[in-house]
Amino acid sequence: MAQSIYTVAILMMAVIGVSAGSLPPQNYWHSVLPHTPIPSALRQRFQSDDGATVGTSQGVVVNVGTPGVGVGVAVGTPGTGTIVNVYPFIYQYAATKTQVHDNVGSALFFLEKDLLPGSKMTVHFGKTTPNVAFLPRSVANSLPFSSSKFSEVLSRLSLKSNSKEAAIISQTLKTCEEKPVKGETKYCATSLESMVDFATASLGSRDLHAISTEVSKPNSPKQAYVIEQSGVEKVSDSKAVACHAEPYAYAVYYCHASHATKSYLVKLSGTDGTKAEAVVVCHNDTSSWNPKHIAFQLLKIRPGTVPVCHFLPTDHVVWAVDA
Repeated sequence: MAQSIYTVAILMMAVIGVSAGSLPPQNYWHSVLPHTPIPSALRQRFQSDDGATVGTSQGVVVNVGTPGVGVGVAVGTPGTGTIVNVYPFIYQYAATKTQVHDNVGSALFFLEKDLLPGSKMTVHFGKTTPNVAFLPRSVANSLPFSSSKFSEVLSRLSLKSNSKEAAIISQTLKTCEEKPVKGETKYCATSLESMVDFATASLGSRDLHAISTEVSKPNSPKQAYVIEQSGVEKVSDSKAVACHAEPYAYAVYYCHASHATKSYLVKLSGTDGTKAEAVVVCHNDTSSWNPKHIAFQLLKIRPGTVPVCHFLPTDHVVWAVDA
């Protein structure tokens, strides 16, 4: 039986000696960003009051997205024979015809001109990774996190090299080691503290707000949503930092900053009565993206022609400077 990501995290903490007296990562957040509320996407990754790791018994699954709703884009992991999903928010990857076919009719990507009150979009809002906890930075920094030390990574996480979990760990490491596209600064944060540092350094300010997608019915299905009147609020007009949750044995976020982006907070109403306040990121310059990226195939456009937008899942975060 595949070892669950929850069990891996618990065993890892026991092996490396995370004590009950370790300062919680949120203490660092409050010291650096005292006026910035912590979004729900990050709050759910803290340890509970009794010291137990917030996690899931579902384990690391090969399909880290939600089938058929446009969250994951599958790519092969060299040497493993396993197909592992990566996010469509990693702009170096191409999509297959099957993935494009499965996402036709979903508003995974859309054009900025369609971000208007009254617009109808079919989408699913949900998490894309198991809900594992943040490690304190001192602990995260003591663990190997690179493809060159993959054997040691698996040993520390008590994973077998031929397991599906190992294949997913491998893909996350490779994703974190990809070169950024033109105009992008990227970083994989293995702790909440390092995420805070990257966001403040990239945006040149500590007067920030961090937002994540909120849904009134967390388990609501894929459905048609309508953008409410006065439901489009611009959060950032130029530069923002987006942090995407990656599948790993503890909380890891792929963060990237770009000057050529806009971010919005959009209020939507679903056909079943679900209300969503969704984060949208729009990219003004897509000229460096893979020409076969799923956005271009779905929208039938070419790289670098028009701004491309996408919603963020509920476990991802966008940072912007307070107006």
